[in-house]
Amino acid sequence: MLKPKVKTQIQTAYSRFLESKELKARYGQKLMIAEVARTLGGIEFDEEAHRTSEGHVCVVEAGTGTGKTVAYLLAALPIAKSLGKKLVVSTATVALQEQIVNKDLPELKQHSELGFSFALAKGRGRYLCLTKLDRLLMEHESSIDPNQALYEDELPQATEQSVKIYQSMVDALAGNQWDGDRDNWPESVQQDDWSRVTTDHRQCTGRRCSNVSACSFLKSRESLGSVDCVVANHDLVLADLALGGGAILSDPADTIYIFDEGHHLPDKALNHFAYHSRIQSTTKWLDQCNKQLGPILGQISGAGNVDRFGEQLPAILMECKHQQELVWPLLQSLADEIKPDERNLRYRFEQGIVPANIQTLAVELNRSFDRLSDLLDKMTSEINEAMEDSFCSVPKADLENCYPVVGSWQARAAANQALWQSYASPDSSKSVPTARWFTVVESGGYLDFELCSSPILAANTLQNSLWQHCFGAVVTSATLTALGRFDRYQMRAGTPPDSQYQVVPSPFDFASAELCVPAEAVDANDAQAHSMALIKHLPKMLDVTQGSLVLFSSKRQMEEVHESLPLQWQDLILVQGGRSKQEIITQHKKQIDSGKGSVIFGLASFAEGVDLPGRYCTHVVIAKIPFAVPDDPVEAALAEWIETRGGNAFMEISVPDAALKLVQACGRLLRSESDSGKITLFDRRMVSRRYGNAILNSLPPFTRNIAS
Repeated sequence: MLKPKVKTQIQTAYSRFLESKELKARYGQKLMIAEVARTLGGIEFDEEAHRTSEGHVCVVEAGTGTGKTVAYLLAALPIAKSLGKKLVVSTATVALQEQIVNKDLPELKQHSELGFSFALAKGRGRYLCLTKLDRLLMEHESSIDPNQALYEDELPQATEQSVKIYQSMVDALAGNQWDGDRDNWPESVQQDDWSRVTTDHRQCTGRRCSNVSACSFLKSRESLGSVDCVVANHDLVLADLALGGGAILSDPADTIYIFDEGHHLPDKALNHFAYHSRIQSTTKWLDQCNKQLGPILGQISGAGNVDRFGEQLPAILMECKHQQELVWPLLQSLADEIKPDERNLRYRFEQGIVPANIQTLAVELNRSFDRLSDLLDKMTSEINEAMEDSFCSVPKADLENCYPVVGSWQARAAANQALWQSYASPDSSKSVPTARWFTVVESGGYLDFELCSSPILAANTLQNSLWQHCFGAVVTSATLTALGRFDRYQMRAGTPPDSQYQVVPSPFDFASAELCVPAEAVDANDAQAHSMALIKHLPKMLDVTQGSLVLFSSKRQMEEVHESLPLQWQDLILVQGGRSKQEIITQHKKQIDSGKGSVIFGLASFAEGVDLPGRYCTHVVIAKIPFAVPDDPVEAALAEWIETRGGNAFMEISVPDAALKLVQACGRLLRSESDSGKITLFDRRMVSRRYGNAILNSLPPFTRNIAS
């Protein structure tokens, strides 16, 4: 039960915050504060502060404008401090992460008079590795690429322009004008360029590195242990949980998590525990490793037992290569079955069942890559220990140079082992199946097969690694329910059934927006007729002097409609694809600010997270119900599994997913309490199909204008 002292502290802090900022209390915000405080304050624990009760997870859907960030921080910070627990706030996007660190937390600290400290946590991949940067610049003359990334054979070599960027990084670091954080570098850096000068935990020598005192990553980590609140992202939290918890962040048992943008957590978890590998690329990589092994061993020969493990590598490298080559013709025969007119050259194994001949090879490949990974792991350990051995005859500089190379080999071998283990082990008839498929890809002028494996639900993973072990958790987003229920989220995220589920209202006046299904709307199942109707009626629906957003589910349809509109409309429209999302938004706002009209044609990424308040968007047109693309292999495998269990995948998956996406799309219109405007749903299925009515009734209470 929430202690009276903490309850008073929360109430007082909220009153001070509102008074200092001259704000009025929002009903939804008050409800959310109470719900979070009730859940976290009700957690029972033993003398050692270990949780002993259930019902420790709070899932809150808070509509746009609720002020949910302030709500969960006001409630959770005092409770976490009183319990001696770390508060970890996790987001899905960098934008929200930066908002919380640079705006929300400082404002809350200033205006509520709560005493707390906070820090931002990012993964190693966001920070420069000075050792790799130094080595790259030294070796540039001989065109050696020291990165050895996952697919190093697919990355282009560093260009002269890239080297200029790297040199400017050195100068900025030397002048204390940059902290090594990619997000703080003043200019955009291409991913290939950045990949060469960052690292991961397998390549990093840690405290043994000669540049440890200047390490940007370690400097950023120094404050995490002492602060009350750590702001991270979903990927970093999942990476920590995959390592058992407590390796990067605090121990889950001593942590209260808040997952803002929580609707992204299940998909993030799926991506985190998915595996992939390219057959040809990996075969070439194994060959490269064998060729590079001699020179590497020549540099570090005599370091511990490196020679003993190293002499075993050529045989196992060639064994893996030979087995990889045997897989190729088996996949080629299956690829021949793919219809040439399919958009994605992809072959999915139905029900996740792999043919016997591929499974037999997978067993061997799993065994071989496991042995390769083990040998490389032992080598990295020997190199690591040698760096601490003052009597080692091998120069430390040579050990430091070779460690990240061998570490990256070990990471790739382990990734391949995990993939082949998935293909070697058939799913239990009682378990949720795994999606398995391969895609035909073009790489470096030749065709390759990318073999993939992914869970179809993140529920079990999150249950076992997160919900069962954390002290407490809050999940929040503006879109967690589908068709007015939390069932979809429970199925995908695995949140415990005894969690506290609550929907708190938005302060927006939804009646100020008109929701229209016009008489001209066409059933979107007839793609050609639907596109023709859009081409004919869009110029009549849109106001040339206003800001509008037209959302499509298909890039092909979006481009077809744009190209078929009159020229004066084509010039007015900003179409997603040619420019970045941010460039389009900036240009759109510039047009509106100059007193002109502007229209954005966008896809799914414009239906979420885009903020166009006031005059920037007074009309949102949604071309059709946003059903998921049917060729996604994970979604297809999930639907298949539901059907085999006697369910209806369309009603259990497709309709709830579409309803949630439609709510997100409609949310682009009202971005502040003073906003108003119109939403047009140009899909007759909204009123002609039973599921359309169910989706319609799950939307906010807009003023309706529905043509029968």
